[in-house]
Amino acid sequence: MNELAKQYWETYWGEKPRPASVTSWQFGAQPDDLAQLVMDRIKTATCSGYIFYEMENEPLPRVNDYSIILSSKDEPLAIIKTVDVSIMPMNEVPEDFAIAEGEGDRTYRYWKEAHETFFKKELEQVGRTFSDDILVVCERFELIDKKVKSVYSTGS
Repeated sequence: MNELAKQYWETYWGEKPRPASVTSWQFGAQPDDLAQLVMDRIKTATCSGYIFYEMENEPLPRVNDYSIILSSKDEPLAIIKTVDVSIMPMNEVPEDFAIAEGEGDRTYRYWKEAHETFFKKELEQVGRTFSDDILVVCERFELIDKKVKSVYSTGS
């Protein structure tokens, strides 16, 4: 976690008892756009490829984990709390989850096409092939705090 994220966390959390897990990260393809959707309370879910957790030996998200969402410039923007985690084949992700991701026109069709394109590119970079039944980690979260009104604000 970078220094700005640590400061944000310390300022927000204060003297309360610490949760077991807090991390900081950016959303994949469009970090600023997706962070703004979270801050606008439109995006309440995200998914990632299970294989990447395995390859990077990273722990899976868990219920009650906290995350600091970063901008494309690694600036802290918001704090979210994970409220549900499911692992399933991509072709079994339910429509309500896809819509909760809040992207594009908020349809299952958009979600499927955008995620297929994203996963194909990411898997190709590590010498793997996409299939529509790849395992995905589906995470639902709630917005706990937002630092700024807009990713695109000028700071004035």
